[in-house]
Amino acid sequence: MSIADASWTPDAGSAIPTEPVLRIWALALATYGIGDGITTALLVWASPLHREANPVVIAAIDAFGGGGLIGLKALAIGVCVAISLWGSTDDDPFVFYLPPITLALVGTATTLLNLNLLL
Repeated sequence: MSIADASWTPDAGSAIPTEPVLRIWALALATYGIGDGITTALLVWASPLHREANPVVIAAIDAFGGGGLIGLKALAIGVCVAISLWGSTDDDPFVFYLPPITLALVGTATTLLNLNLLL
């Protein structure tokens, strides 16, 4: 399969609608990528009362600073995109929709938790 070959995307004959998943991905990026990212950064660097609880995130921040946090988020999003695309090739709506829905739910929960800790 070449880069110009778009056969990996759901085509017109696919049972998977593509427009709703774009909205879910936008929500996932807004909540997990931006909301959780910003509130985590505020907690880690601006709040003397709080510390990051995830040991993987702590190690990444200790080693690479803010780039470590951004890198981990980009890795998580990239893995989820790959899983979602894999689900689209099998015409499997569950695998296609599950990664962005999971990221949106996790992003919403962690953003709200972080906001609660900040206030």
